[in-house]
Amino acid sequence: MSPNRTPDSSRRSDRSRRAIYDAALALVGETGYARTTIEGIAARAGVGKQTIYRWWPSKAAVLLEAFLDLQERASEQAAGRPAGGAGEAAEEGVAAGEGDAGAAAYGIPDTGDLTADLKAVLRATVDELNDPVTAAPTRALAAESIVDPVLGAAFVEKLLEPQLGLYVARLRAAQAAGQVRADVDPRVALELLIAPLTHRWLLRTLPLTHAYADAVVDHALRGLSTEA
Repeated sequence: MSPNRTPDSSRRSDRSRRAIYDAALALVGETGYARTTIEGIAARAGVGKQTIYRWWPSKAAVLLEAFLDLQERASEQAAGRPAGGAGEAAEEGVAAGEGDAGAAAYGIPDTGDLTADLKAVLRATVDELNDPVTAAPTRALAAESIVDPVLGAAFVEKLLEPQLGLYVARLRAAQAAGQVRADVDPRVALELLIAPLTHRWLLRTLPLTHAYADAVVDHALRGLSTEA
């Protein structure tokens, strides 16, 4: 006779959380942020909407955590580590920037060739922004962050700042190597790289391509390099 087993509530919660993440990302991609509702997420995930309200205050908060989890799993898979997920990190009290976005788990490559390293990471950014899986939730979060200051602060703290910190670290390494002028502020310089991509992507002014990413790096480094 099999012994009676006590249901594992933590495992059940993890399954529910994962289903909610997947449902939120899928619905935003399929119907857009405006038409995505807590009720719709709950129905898609197979949970009661009270479960969602117990864990998150709004659909924006659900989407942010789902997107952070998606980012973390992608970076963990790229690094060859088992995926833990943003939900587990949140429950364990991981500080922002140490696991929320996953980006802080690795750095921008430092091969000694700053131009090649920056082109590689900006090309990867172009691929991510053009990927339908990530494009819809990113646009939704960016737009909602403009009108929701609480969400906006969380979006910057948990997603953007850990990623921006990678650029700061790489540019400081380039300064130490004598490749970037010592008087350059890395926090300002990184915006010369990121802002053009973001502007073109958000406003859809022109196609976002690898060639454009390469051109942005070339133009930016002409102003930052010690050889300029």
